[in-house]
Amino acid sequence: MLRDSLQPNLVNFTAMPLHIIVDGYNVIRQSEQLHIIDLRDMQEGRETLQDMLVEYRKRKGHPITIVFDGTYALSLDTQCQRFRGINILFSRHGETADTVIKRMAAREKERALVVSSDRDIVSFVRSVGSATIGSRAFEEKVFQALYPGENGGMEDSPDTGWIPTTRKKGPSRRLS
Repeated sequence: MLRDSLQPNLVNFTAMPLHIIVDGYNVIRQSEQLHIIDLRDMQEGRETLQDMLVEYRKRKGHPITIVFDGTYALSLDTQCQRFRGINILFSRHGETADTVIKRMAAREKERALVVSSDRDIVSFVRSVGSATIGSRAFEEKVFQALYPGENGGMEDSPDTGWIPTTRKKGPSRRLS
């Protein structure tokens, strides 16, 4: 059931601009790489996600907004920022990022693609007509766009019969 709810619920976006709304901490905490960075330094985790999405926006051209819980904001004046073409929002004091994301999805309706693996957000977003994609599935799409054909460095190569090894060939001992 959970797997079905996290599958992309995509709509035909050919005639309308697609606004990608990202549940920032959800994406970071669902990602193996970003989560490790986040554990070391929360600000660095946010900045790494921002850098990835800036590059993704350059390739795809979609407007992107990342929403974070304001509890972790550096100060009150950082509630809304623009960073190299993407919007970064921090929820207000006493408000969660989930509330901000739901409000944006309700306003944008079918023009929004919400990136989150939070069941409550996914359910609400679908009910207002917005599309959703799970955090890990979106991360895969970002990597595919940033590194086409590399498949994370694990691209299948044709079977040539050669197996890489460090085993040496030849006699194990030489006569003196």
